[in-house]
Amino acid sequence: MGLFDRLRGADDPRVAFLGIDGVPFSLIEDNPDRFPNLTAMAETGSAGAIDSIVPPESSACWPALTTGVNPGETGVYGFQDRENGTYDTYVPMGGDVQATRIWDRVTDADRRATVMNVPVTFPPQRNVQRMVSGFLSPGVERAAYPDEFGDYLDSAGYRLDVNPKLGHAADRTDFVEDANETVDRRFEAFEHFILEDDWDLFFGVFMTTDRVNHFLYRDYEHGDRGGYQPTDEDGRPVEPPADFDGREAFLGFYERVDGYVGQIRDALADDVTLVVASDHGFTSLDYEVHLNEWLEREGWLSFETEDHEDLSDIAEDALAYSLIPGRFYLNLEGREPRGGVPESEYEARRDELQSMLESLEGPDGRPVADRVVGKESAYRGDHADIAPDLTVVPNRRVRPQGGVHRERRGVRHRTTKRDAQLPRHDARGRRPGRDDDGRRPPRHRPDRPRPDGHRRPPDGVRRREPGLSGAPTLLCDPAASAARCRSTSTARSWPNDSAPSSAA
Repeated sequence: MGLFDRLRGADDPRVAFLGIDGVPFSLIEDNPDRFPNLTAMAETGSAGAIDSIVPPESSACWPALTTGVNPGETGVYGFQDRENGTYDTYVPMGGDVQATRIWDRVTDADRRATVMNVPVTFPPQRNVQRMVSGFLSPGVERAAYPDEFGDYLDSAGYRLDVNPKLGHAADRTDFVEDANETVDRRFEAFEHFILEDDWDLFFGVFMTTDRVNHFLYRDYEHGDRGGYQPTDEDGRPVEPPADFDGREAFLGFYERVDGYVGQIRDALADDVTLVVASDHGFTSLDYEVHLNEWLEREGWLSFETEDHEDLSDIAEDALAYSLIPGRFYLNLEGREPRGGVPESEYEARRDELQSMLESLEGPDGRPVADRVVGKESAYRGDHADIAPDLTVVPNRRVRPQGGVHRERRGVRHRTTKRDAQLPRHDARGRRPGRDDDGRRPPRHRPDRPRPDGHRRPPDGVRRREPGLSGAPTLLCDPAASAARCRSTSTARSWPNDSAPSSAA
């Protein structure tokens, strides 16, 4: 029985869902001594690596995970989506999610839901018992419903997110302290409302794990052989302090999260089923690929002016353009304002572009794409018409970029750039690149089953074909429920069996 079915069941069980954003299952498997609580849950419940969605970005993943349907039905494809009939883009928020959320099903059944820090939920819904939105929210006061809920969170020092600027500093000690403080406040709020609220569904997300991964995962994977190297404002490498141990800081932070998951588990009543899951995995990054620049060089993308800042300046003879991360759209006549590809040529042009992408290589000679997915293979639903025509599922340690303005401090970006600085989100949710020699922090990644197949999937968990992308972690705790946990897909409309799974 799946999570959605259990909530509708005759026994009226309660469910507590804890999200740990961006945590690959391999991190738990490889560090059982550091993460005893998550390891115990994996051993006594049902656990395994499962595929996420295309693309594995939090803004697309969480709407899918909380609805059980793919982006073709949620209408959210990433941090940045297209406005229909224009070249304008926008940052999707909660009101842009077109599918029914799990807490909506709970409230429709006259039951109570407490929802905390889930991405893509701003502004907070008013049909639930209480909700505080997640990252990209403007502040606790506006992100919380009802008002007294926000007042409590504000007085308790609750934080919506870490300060990412601290992660770019040469000395990341302040970033680690900020991340620890943020997760401390998050746990305190979660524990308070788990114990004090009368709820049927508690749904809370630890987003700080994703933030720590962005700035410390390379230290974890490489240690002294390849830790993150920041740069100054002019793009010059700056050596981090010799006494900063990024790998230990990373593992220490995760030990903290593991301890909080264990405390929440111990606090739950016997009638509660606990689910712990992530929305995607992680990997270190060797280089990024600026795909719109590549399209320009290949003669597929052109602009009406040289000094172009965004897609609105696309010329009529342009054939295609790209949005992050690796989403491609043909400049289709009748769909785009200045479409240069007749509908009669759509299939041939798309096949040609797919072949070009599949043969594109990075500076190390590896293919940039692990695979190139057509929209019919990845999406279906009422909003599949706005889906990207092609999506690049990148190879390990490769990140697709989609910006169009490449001038940064007088240096032109190369199509592929090794070890570039992590771009920050700008006000519109875009992630502009930088040209420097600093090592890049990690990116979201597919988390494939181990090639030696040493770990058999637990009973009730189907190992998904390594395919569309992502690496959610799924853990279920049977000790908190009278019934043994089993894992099933939360969706029934996913092509190629690619939906995130939930356990209940």
